[in-house]
Amino acid sequence: MKIVILDRATLGFDMDVSIFNSLGEVTSYDITSKDETKQRVKDADIVITNKVVISKEDMDNSSIKLVAITATGTNNVDLEYAKQNNIEVKNVAGYSSSSVSQVAFGMIFHFVQKLNYYKAYVDEGNWQKSKIFTHIDKPFFELDGKRVGVIGLGDIGSSFAKRVKAFDCDIVYYSTSGRNNNSEFKRVELDELLKTSDIISIHCPLNKQTENLLNYENMKTMKDGAILLNLGRGGIINEEDLSVLIDEKEIYCGIDVVNKEPIEKSNPLLKIKNKDRLLLTPHIGWATIEARTRLIKMVADNIKEFIK
Repeated sequence: MKIVILDRATLGFDMDVSIFNSLGEVTSYDITSKDETKQRVKDADIVITNKVVISKEDMDNSSIKLVAITATGTNNVDLEYAKQNNIEVKNVAGYSSSSVSQVAFGMIFHFVQKLNYYKAYVDEGNWQKSKIFTHIDKPFFELDGKRVGVIGLGDIGSSFAKRVKAFDCDIVYYSTSGRNNNSEFKRVELDELLKTSDIISIHCPLNKQTENLLNYENMKTMKDGAILLNLGRGGIINEEDLSVLIDEKEIYCGIDVVNKEPIEKSNPLLKIKNKDRLLLTPHIGWATIEARTRLIKMVADNIKEFIK
């Protein structure tokens, strides 16, 4: 089997991918551009991709038998054409639930605990000049009793919700598919979730139902001081609307994903005035060492199952 890895760099060079060498003849590329894809996959039996798009044109007149995706999402592959041509597509799920939840909590504490402010207060020599033992000019609060709204209660959303429960929070969720009826947590409509939650965390997939799910009109109903997190997909929040709202209303946003990645210079989120209200991270939610280790093993297992 000829195996081609199209975007090795996205897995991190601290990861060992030698397991794939035992499954076939491996050719690995750190990065693959759109113009390079067709030629690189032409003679491959198995293509391993994270975010490189595999289009109808790329699969046509190729030897591809399996597309192994190193991610949960499958929107970078023309699934309909693959099915029509008996090309199997396998993704991985569940590997990053703990990782995403942990990054979400990191964002929550960033805003709740004001540690950046207090670290700067000490680093700038202010504490040693103080006449009292403490400095609490930047108020912070406890999570106990706060309402946390989860948008998308799948595997990752459920993992996050269970961790939130340990902080004695009131947890509600909105099912973007309309089919989730989790008995452990209260299900509400999106409008109620946005209006009543102190913290809102997005963990749903991007599809026709969720594209621009959060826009100016419904986000402006959020509580003053509310924290909004997006660790799902960028297109779920209208970024132009959010950038306007951040400068109009006191809301705090932890955004790990944007509509076009890597982020473009023209992205409106880079131009807001109230930068202390926005924490932007470069799509790291999925990527703890443990999560990426699990991911690579699961992709290898997918390939083993295919070729046995």
